[in-house]
Amino acid sequence: MRLAQEISRTVPIQRINTLMAEVQAARKERDQLQNEVNRLQQELDAVTNQEGLKELKSELNSYRIEAGLVAVTGPGIEVTLNDSTLMPKPGQNPNLYVLHDEDILRVLNELKAAGAEVLAINGERLIATSEVRCAGPTILVNKTKRLAAPFVITAIGNPDTMINALNMRGGVVDTLQQFWGIQVSIKKLPEVTISAYKGSRRFEYAHPVKE
Repeated sequence: MRLAQEISRTVPIQRINTLMAEVQAARKERDQLQNEVNRLQQELDAVTNQEGLKELKSELNSYRIEAGLVAVTGPGIEVTLNDSTLMPKPGQNPNLYVLHDEDILRVLNELKAAGAEVLAINGERLIATSEVRCAGPTILVNKTKRLAAPFVITAIGNPDTMINALNMRGGVVDTLQQFWGIQVSIKKLPEVTISAYKGSRRFEYAHPVKE
C-alpha cells in the first residue's frame, strides 16, 4: 500500500520534471533561432545599405513588416470591445451577450477591408498565420496567447476610412451594439505603435516552389 502511494506521488513529479525539461529545451531552441534571425537581419542590413541597393532595402522592409519581424508605427485607431451590460430576457441564451471569437473576427475583417495594414489584439501582433478562436471564457491568439475581455484592437491605416467602415449603418459595430448591447468604443490616434511578432515562424510543410 505504502509502495503504491509512493509510486503515485513519484510518477506525476517525474512527468512534471520531464515537461519542464522539454519547455526549457524548446525555449533554448527558440532563443537560438531568434539569435540566428537577428544575425541574418544584420547581414542583410549591411548588404542593402550599399550604394545602388536602396530599392532592394525598401522591398525587404515591406516583407519584414508583412511578416511581423519589426515593430511598426503610424496613424491608426484603437477599438475597445467588451461584453454587454444588458440582462438577457427570460429564456434567452446569456452567451449572446458575451463577446466571441466570431465577433472579434468580424471587426478584424472589416478593418482589413478598410485598408488596415497592421493589427494587434491586446498588444499581440497578428500575422498571416494568426488564429482567433474561443478557449473557454477567453480567446486564443497566435496559438499560445490567451486574452480576456476587454479586447483592444489596434490598427494602423487610414483612421477615417477604418472608422467609417466600422460605423457603417447595419455594419459590425451597429449590429453588436443594437442587438446585444456589446460595448464598443473607437478612438482615432495620430500615432500607433505595434510590437514585432514574437511567436514561432517555422514552416514544416510549406516550401518555395522551385523555378
